[in-house]
Amino acid sequence: MIGFAATASTARAQDNEKPEFKFNEEKHDFGKVPVGTPVTTIFEFTNVGKEPLILANVQPTCGCTIADYTKTPVKTGEKGLIKITFNAAFVQAFTKTIVVTSNATTPTKNLIIVGEVVAKPASSTGK
Repeated sequence: MIGFAATASTARAQDNEKPEFKFNEEKHDFGKVPVGTPVTTIFEFTNVGKEPLILANVQPTCGCTIADYTKTPVKTGEKGLIKITFNAAFVQAFTKTIVVTSNATTPTKNLIIVGEVVAKPASSTGK
């Protein structure tokens, strides 16, 4: 039993050495978005762990969303970015998940964007 406790304690100590995210926000509400208007937000994070944080993949769950992200290791205390662009092609409410995979203590993190795509107002130019 003592051997197991030492192993568990060692595993926890190693986890404390791993990188970890601290996001400025994990859910972004775009509010009302005119149809046909792409919108972008940036999820900023800080590595609050002790080792460099490496993003292995940032994968939106639908083709209407594009992700770009920091590709270099993020050192302790430094910031990284995940830029998400949503193509507001159809009039509808939306909730989209972006799956972030990394070497962090929490290796998979979900970011969420929400909003409502609305019809554009009728043009009042008289043409």
